[in-house]
Amino acid sequence: MTTQKQISYMLLTVLIAASCCGAALAQTQAQAKAKSQYHVSNLDTLGGTSSGGNSINDQSWVAGYSRLPDNQSRHAALWRNGSILDLGTLGGPNSSVTWNVKNTEGIIVGISQTAAPDPLGEAWSSAAFYGPPYNVGFINLGFVWEQGQMRGLPTFAGGNNGFATGANNLDQVVGWAENDVHDPACVSPQVLQFRPAMWGLGPPDQINELPLIPGDTSGAATAINDNGQIVGISGICDQAVGRHTARHAVLWENGGVTDIGNLGANWWNTPTAINQHGDVVGFDGDPAFVEGDILHA
Repeated sequence: MTTQKQISYMLLTVLIAASCCGAALAQTQAQAKAKSQYHVSNLDTLGGTSSGGNSINDQSWVAGYSRLPDNQSRHAALWRNGSILDLGTLGGPNSSVTWNVKNTEGIIVGISQTAAPDPLGEAWSSAAFYGPPYNVGFINLGFVWEQGQMRGLPTFAGGNNGFATGANNLDQVVGWAENDVHDPACVSPQVLQFRPAMWGLGPPDQINELPLIPGDTSGAATAINDNGQIVGISGICDQAVGRHTARHAVLWENGGVTDIGNLGANWWNTPTAINQHGDVVGFDGDPAFVEGDILHA
């Protein structure tokens, strides 16, 4: 065999070997990837039979709720460092963290009943997030929890109820709150109109109203990022939980409001989160299902 042929043969052999090794390595990597395992942890409860985590931040703080031993009420709960912490209430039987808060500066926000009865007998937006028998009948406020203390957030003048959903790392909290307008567009037992809110944390905490799409009368803010961009819904009072209150999915920035579109329905169009790049996720209503039986991501 000539030297040139020997070199060609050796080169071909090396190429074949490299190809085989490369294929074997790729197969090994694929198998390793396919065998990736995740550890599922069962988080402790506050003594009741059910609990739920609705929020997690970049420090792995999980927040949500847990039922108490009598299973008659639930409290907002925080899981961190392998243990559960009862965040308490504002005096009423129930509280909960219902949306993804995302704050990494030690702030948790959510909703809590107070000890005061609702003077108008409203169920408010919070009733859907508590279980019976005490999910209605009390004034409900958005809360901030920090440094081991829970405090209620103010509503608009004349309003009774509020709801807090998210917080960024700039001491800003978003949600919605009632004003003093008895709105005929509300579906009983809801009576008062409500507006999207952004609270600047104090002391004192200051509530600021966010603008609605022209012609709309009620709305809610659901999430905020560290650029101050806020997403939420704009519509009418309706039942104070989604549906026609979510006619429009909206973005607030630089003092203005923008309709960010929908998939063809005029209901249940609800952004649930916005990241630092301004990307928004959520769900939209289906044109054939006004009650929200079918929703689309």
